[in-house]
Amino acid sequence: MWFCITAQDRPDSLEQRLAARGAHLDRLNALQDAGRLLLAGPFPAIESENPGPAGFTGSLIVAEFPSQADAQRWADADPYVAAGVYADVSIKPFRKTLP
Repeated sequence: MWFCITAQDRPDSLEQRLAARGAHLDRLNALQDAGRLLLAGPFPAIESENPGPAGFTGSLIVAEFPSQADAQRWADADPYVAAGVYADVSIKPFRKTLP
């Protein structure tokens, strides 16, 4: 089943986010290579593709996992969690309807 992983960044965490980005993207690329990633990306803090020092407010990942517990374990192991980027992570089942 698809799961929506929504994370909120801690204030002033841009430096930690940038430092952990490579490892974070490696995990997302592994999901994509396995055909289990629907979409992923950050929430810019301002209306800009590249918000510069304004940074980001969080992330959204929609990916396929066997269960919500598996999605939670995957999210808990994210490099952004270990680096202290995320203040909160929520996981909900998601049913893709369109397109």
